[in-house]
Amino acid sequence: MNLGLMDMIGLAASLVFALPLANYAVIRLVAGEVALGAGLLVVAIAMVVLPQYFLDPGRILRGLISGLLPRQLRGEDDAAVGSEEDSIEK
Repeated sequence: MNLGLMDMIGLAASLVFALPLANYAVIRLVAGEVALGAGLLVVAIAMVVLPQYFLDPGRILRGLISGLLPRQLRGEDDAAVGSEEDSIEK
């Protein structure tokens, strides 16, 4: 994973909140409260994983722009798919 400066800052900000939560989750697991500990551990992991892999602003922006652009202005891959669909319809 190639992270830039802003990505590293975002990851550090996520870890600032996720690490204490994960620590508390492990303490609850050791104390015998399995449901609470496991639930908090899942939340702590999601706090780090979701922004890094699923909520990438660049990917969201590219998807939004490619959905708004007409077919002629999209990349070659989309144009090739469109021309194949046109030839199938004829």
